[in-house]
Amino acid sequence: MSTSLFDLSGRTALVTGSSRGLGRGIAEGMAKAGARLVINGTDPARVEAAVKEMRAAGLSAEGSAFDVTDEAAIVGAFESFDRAGIAIDILVNNAGIQRRKPLVEFTTEEWRKVIETNLTSAFVIGREAAKRMIARGRGKIINIGSLGSELARATVGPYTAAKGGIKTLTRSMAVEWAASGIQANAIGPGYMATDMNQALIQNPDFNSWLMSRIPSKRWGRPDELVGAAIFLASSASDYVNGQIVYVDGGMLAAM
Repeated sequence: MSTSLFDLSGRTALVTGSSRGLGRGIAEGMAKAGARLVINGTDPARVEAAVKEMRAAGLSAEGSAFDVTDEAAIVGAFESFDRAGIAIDILVNNAGIQRRKPLVEFTTEEWRKVIETNLTSAFVIGREAAKRMIARGRGKIINIGSLGSELARATVGPYTAAKGGIKTLTRSMAVEWAASGIQANAIGPGYMATDMNQALIQNPDFNSWLMSRIPSKRWGRPDELVGAAIFLASSASDYVNGQIVYVDGGMLAAM
């Protein structure tokens, strides 16, 4: 089988929340597979720094700093892409936040912030991308889910609700847009060694519990999401739609 199936040359990928963390790893992997990147984050300086670092590594990248919870900013960003002649062929809805406390202690405002960032943003950005993809008759949308798309754990109720929503939002996108040549799928990362999880990594009790649950007996690395992302962004997945691929070291398979 030719590796050209996985070649992203000539395609432009917008990865939200890609100035650092999992998004940065996915973005770099796609760029190495040939994609032109649009790096996103809320901090313009951090976005610019990421763009410079990628360009210094010989990768094709530019920045678009906007808040994924700001609908006007999202619409403005896509209008700016239109004016610049930038067609987003691949969208990765990666931006997300985490808040940890018992459900009875969450304020409604805190709940809404997590839902807006982790779920509603995927709808709004996906809608704007899909409008253009439908007109062109092709496109790839990859939403970032979680083990929380399937399982719940105490203290992360809003996150779990949002990631459960990502799973079914992805299916809705596939059902509505497949006939227009768009594939909408999701990736469900397991426990990855990122800044967001540092408190858990440094907690001996939690780490011990986690190692007892993961067949691979280790935390995942952000770069280990790249293969799934490239597959779902490439021609290799042209008949894959509405699915969520778990990259979790076997955790969901274990009792």
